[in-house]
Amino acid sequence: MDFQKIASDVYNLAESDQPIAPLLGEALQAIEQCLDQYGQDRVSLSFNGGKDCTVLLHLYAAVLTRKVSSTPKPISALNIPVPSPFPALEEFVKIAAQDYLLDLFTCNASSDIQLPVESVTPGVATPTSLKGSDSYIGSRLQTRPVGTARGGEGMRRALESYKLRFPAIQAILVGTRRSDPHGATLSHRNMTDPGWPAFERVNPIINWGYSDVWTFLRKLDVPYCALYDEGYTSLGSTYNTLPNPALLVTDSDSSDVLPSSLTIVANDPNTMCLMEPPAPKSLFMNGSEGSLGPFTIIANNPSQTCFAEPAFSSKEKEPPRSSIETLGPFLVLANDPNTQCHPEVDGSKSINGVGHSPRYRPAYELHDGALERAGRVSGAIPPVIEI
Repeated sequence: MDFQKIASDVYNLAESDQPIAPLLGEALQAIEQCLDQYGQDRVSLSFNGGKDCTVLLHLYAAVLTRKVSSTPKPISALNIPVPSPFPALEEFVKIAAQDYLLDLFTCNASSDIQLPVESVTPGVATPTSLKGSDSYIGSRLQTRPVGTARGGEGMRRALESYKLRFPAIQAILVGTRRSDPHGATLSHRNMTDPGWPAFERVNPIINWGYSDVWTFLRKLDVPYCALYDEGYTSLGSTYNTLPNPALLVTDSDSSDVLPSSLTIVANDPNTMCLMEPPAPKSLFMNGSEGSLGPFTIIANNPSQTCFAEPAFSSKEKEPPRSSIETLGPFLVLANDPNTQCHPEVDGSKSINGVGHSPRYRPAYELHDGALERAGRVSGAIPPVIEI
């Protein structure tokens, strides 16, 4: 990771005439003031791999390089994982920790039940069998923020353990934005609520919108969790987080229901598979050029270049024009021109007789930030883990 380049790119963008520049300058100032007051040794960063804290991590690395030391040193950070996290998110956290030199401490609350970490967790019920356990704290406290606090009981306990482990830490940088649950009344700096471990919460990107986050990440090519490219816009637990329905690729978005990719399966099981060049331009859909996307092609000779074309009667002068149902079998033009191939698409949903899995556009294509949490399932119950 080139920290000098990170600092240069971030500060140059903040000084530019780009629309995001004022918000970026505001965020950098909040981090700089925090470091001026506490110093790096008493500041930590909350990092769980989400898009907002990924922005914050990149900003913090830029400020440390520009204002504190040009020689990178480990960055204090804490991770408070949600129950049942996505494996892809956990992997991204590990990679980011290595790339940004994070001294990352994972805070796991001591409890034999899955306590909520996020601010809004309505409807999460405590299994009856656990109500007599020492860790049971009652459904009201378990399913709502603690008092007027901005997090669940799981977060409070995690911060408690972090405070005991790292008593010198006085301030924590958090990627909260105003559109987040309980974010509407926050400022750039707020103390934790009564009954919680004493930290100053510093919210550098509190005034950023959803689109600002993606503008920053994409303009500076900041790595982010791959789940966002699969239609997820807000990440929580596996049992309460789905791809955002607003990003579902509908039939009208799919080039007149043509699938985005096809796997070619030969009649001869002994043939070998190769990736084929771009789909032939001889295919038409309703009289205009269409695209069948990438193919996997069968060939007996791995070094042979293969091309797929729709099979049609020798009496026809051009391929059928109606729909994919009429494309018929595919021919592989390899050393065995008689090999017959047929298009197949994995998945359960069927369109015009061709099944496929639902596809979603990436998170940065969501234009209405108000729908950011549309993929979050309110009231989802964690799965029961039997020991």
